[in-house]
Amino acid sequence: MIDIHCHILPGIDDGPKRIEESLEMAKIASLDGITTIVATPHIKEQPCPPEDIETRVAALNARLTEKGIPLNILQGADVSSTVDVSSLHGYTINKTRYILIEFPHLYLPGNAKDIIFRLMMHGYRPIITHPERNLSILGTPRLLFELLDTGLLVQITADSLTGAFGLDIQECASYFLKKGVVNFIATDAHSSRERRPELSGAVKIAARILGEEQADRLVTLNPGNVLQGKAIGA
Repeated sequence: MIDIHCHILPGIDDGPKRIEESLEMAKIASLDGITTIVATPHIKEQPCPPEDIETRVAALNARLTEKGIPLNILQGADVSSTVDVSSLHGYTINKTRYILIEFPHLYLPGNAKDIIFRLMMHGYRPIITHPERNLSILGTPRLLFELLDTGLLVQITADSLTGAFGLDIQECASYFLKKGVVNFIATDAHSSRERRPELSGAVKIAARILGEEQADRLVTLNPGNVLQGKAIGA
């Protein structure tokens, strides 16, 4: 499995503080069947330079090799929708045109569609992260559907499907699966304790909704195509 959204780099955002916890997260992910993780630190108004992310990814991969943990870390970012599009170079997933975009948790901006169009015009392929956890979308799911004609792709969180964020969010994530608008399931993991880097439990739930083949696409084929810069389907 491939996890395209994970806060595994140490000391860079609200993920692990120390390399030891990053390594523990890596062990958990590997045991769960994850072979590749895209490291996606938060990028906001004062972003970490992409060169720094690249250096940290290389350092973590070196430690994983040392420890014999069979996991590959690739570069990405979890980019706030408030960051100007002119500042986004270097924050895509594995140097492709795909980019994770995070809208505010409490609301969906009125200009959300304009933000997505602007990203598309600059050559990016935006992936909205965890819309089922956005309070505006949670209350009015059609707000997500209204964005999809822009070419927006959709990533839901594994813990949303398993119920770790509560019943309302779980039902919303399941509803989006049933409607066929979800392209990826990712962990959005932040630690080795809560919000762990595990996908298998969510995939089992998704398989009950979509069938095993389609559920598997959301953590293998689709994210694999993203890493290679290829087109994907829902």
